[in-house]
Amino acid sequence: MSLHTAPRRPTALAVAFVLALLLSACGATQRAAPEQDSRPRPSASPSVSPSASLGAEAGTGHGSHAATAGAPVRHKPLRTGERRVAVQMPEDYTPSAPNGVGTDDYRCFLLDPKLASDQFITGFNVLPGNPDVVHHVILFRVPTDKVAEAEAKDAATPGQGWTCFGNSGLASGSGAEIDDAPWLGAWAPGGSEQIYRAGFGERFDRGSRVIMQVHYNLLAGQEPDRSTAELRLAPATDKITPLETRLLPAPVELPCRPEHSDGPLCTRAAALADVKKRFGQGPGATADLLHLLCGPVKAGPVQSCTRTIGRPETVRGVAGHMHLLGKSIKVEVNAGTTRARTLLDIPVWDFDNQGSRPIKPVALKPFDTLTVTCTHTQALRDQLPAFDGVPDKYVVWGEGTTDEMCLGYVLVTRP
Repeated sequence: MSLHTAPRRPTALAVAFVLALLLSACGATQRAAPEQDSRPRPSASPSVSPSASLGAEAGTGHGSHAATAGAPVRHKPLRTGERRVAVQMPEDYTPSAPNGVGTDDYRCFLLDPKLASDQFITGFNVLPGNPDVVHHVILFRVPTDKVAEAEAKDAATPGQGWTCFGNSGLASGSGAEIDDAPWLGAWAPGGSEQIYRAGFGERFDRGSRVIMQVHYNLLAGQEPDRSTAELRLAPATDKITPLETRLLPAPVELPCRPEHSDGPLCTRAAALADVKKRFGQGPGATADLLHLLCGPVKAGPVQSCTRTIGRPETVRGVAGHMHLLGKSIKVEVNAGTTRARTLLDIPVWDFDNQGSRPIKPVALKPFDTLTVTCTHTQALRDQLPAFDGVPDKYVVWGEGTTDEMCLGYVLVTRP
């Protein structure tokens, strides 16, 4: 159930702050509306159906490092008018903790697909060059009016790319972008090539660029990486309907277990200070800013956030994201009412299978609500190798592999 008193619209300032910190939430799942295939899928909600209009395939277990840089890539056939363009990091990059502390490196690389005309991205594939250290990859659109800013940032930063904890590193746009995130796609554990259903795609204008954000998990080593993204393109036409991404973040406020409550990071203040030390004051403040977006929060294993729809839209796909302490996640429409409907229900979270779920189109109208609910548990610390030697701490939203998140995604079309 929702832990705040009542759904409410956040102030424009609150949305703008949270936007700047959430657009590149680490470990983000794949976009939620590629074509489905016939391979088995994990259990999903009653909304999920083999006849869903749009959906993602389950993936091939990259999170377990089943893929290697030299493994063959299984491409799906191109459709009429489509072509592939690959954008790759120009040289190897060796990750390291940019602040000198922590076990995570977020690096953004500016890439140019060199398009001669306006296009739609109708699918994508991310090929982690070193899947042992690549925790996730997110592809951001850089519109033409932001290219000069991105190029200047790249040129002013020593080495390849720039550090980008919290977002892509470019100046944030309007607060409304949390409901229309500038994502082109992402790879996370369980990811594979994704194709949007015929007639749908992401707008990508001539002269635009791609920022490829790579989250490196230094717990797995600091070996070099050179990752690649493949864009499936089709000429811009009014026969293709644009897809847009709505982000549904919720707080994480998970206290230490009573038997470990005397640990140095078992107060919220100490844990928040640790996150800010590792990722900077801006990204480290997300835990507090989510309270502005979602309303009052009571610490505990279950957290929710409800957003109110402001304009008509149709949900075409849905996905969720948590880290290693995640236990379950759910996304609902009009939760707690007679019109409630479940879009996503993962009762047993599997970090190594974050593929998005196919869904029958769900029409939303103004004043409908979308609610994301996550359950986390400290007990998983005793079962997962990543936490060996890592004591309990009060867990808040953080960018690291052993930090936590609660994030839902819906992919929508709008009139």
